[in-house]
Amino acid sequence: MEKGASEPSPLDCARCGKPASLQCPKCAQLKLPREAAAFCSQDCFKAAWASHKSVHTKLDALTSQLSLEGWKYCLKKGRTRTLELPRFDWTGPLRPFPISKMRLVPVEIEKPDWALDGIPKIEPDSDLQKRVEVKTPEQIERMRETCRIAREVLDAGARIIKPGITTDEIDRVIHEETIARGGYPSPLNYHFFPKSCCTSVNEVICHGIPDARKLEDGDIVNVDVTVYYKGVHGDLNDTYFVGNVDEASKQLVRVTYECLEKAIAIVKPGVRFREVGEIISRHASMSGLSVVKSYCGHGIGELFHCAPNIPHYSRNKAVGIMKAGQTFTIEPMINTGIWRDRLWPDEWTAVTADGKRSAQFEHTLLVTETGVEVLTARLPSSPDVYPWLKPSSATSK
Repeated sequence: MEKGASEPSPLDCARCGKPASLQCPKCAQLKLPREAAAFCSQDCFKAAWASHKSVHTKLDALTSQLSLEGWKYCLKKGRTRTLELPRFDWTGPLRPFPISKMRLVPVEIEKPDWALDGIPKIEPDSDLQKRVEVKTPEQIERMRETCRIAREVLDAGARIIKPGITTDEIDRVIHEETIARGGYPSPLNYHFFPKSCCTSVNEVICHGIPDARKLEDGDIVNVDVTVYYKGVHGDLNDTYFVGNVDEASKQLVRVTYECLEKAIAIVKPGVRFREVGEIISRHASMSGLSVVKSYCGHGIGELFHCAPNIPHYSRNKAVGIMKAGQTFTIEPMINTGIWRDRLWPDEWTAVTADGKRSAQFEHTLLVTETGVEVLTARLPSSPDVYPWLKPSSATSK
């Protein structure tokens, strides 16, 4: 992970709009966004203090209230909690908020082997980390059922997204909808991940942890869902608009969607896995966007993650060709700025190194004899949230 080398951009005074050279020391201590904490002079700072100090009070009050209810900040891959906002050289305006306690799963639900202690046992040493499995017809049927459930669960989460909703509330809906269908939310306690889905807001590339922050008008948020049901996993994600989103963010999300669609279109027996990255990189770069290189698509089935690796960038060295019966994900992460990423102190949340926005879409795919089946395809009942999708095309290929 490399630190961005660019200097902080110049800011305007939060009171009068003139060029600012001072910053509120309390805001700096609390690591609040610089835009609301910049002032051109001590006089402007003093004149604005009566209203400006309420920003500190609100954050302190929220933290105090949440700490009383057992909400804490997440550290060390989910294994540690703290009452204090971690110190970090934040790359953008977003900050972590405290998270709630881990949600419970009924005893009768079939669980993966990491559910109790956070440690996958079978996955790391499986020969499927090196060999790409060709699924049996019986496995494929289980995958179809699980992936449809995963789509229904994601759609349920999407329906509540609006300004004022916390990402923890999205996680609650995902958790409850998964359990209602007899499934287990695969991310829950996977390598100690503390929540049932990932919610990645604005500059978060992937693996954002649902927390107490309320979504704001103009945000974008990716919700990543994986369901474990009948012994197999189904994995997908979509990026959603929160209220009124600026044109640059709309373009980012649309191009990312198109990157995934164009990559899916080439999937069929005989195609090299490395070709996926060429297609995605070409389309993203035509729009002046960059492709994240640190994370990739993956094989999936009875294991959450296995071979093959599917890089999304060009000139990658992925090995192998597609064969009928293989199942894997393609999940491009596209940035408006540079492709490099950094990890927050929770050791899960990956953010853009320059603090600019990122979007992602993901499907679980089955290679067929003649092409591809999108196992996590949108359903006729899926929310109509993308203006570029006509109602007649709501069901994917």
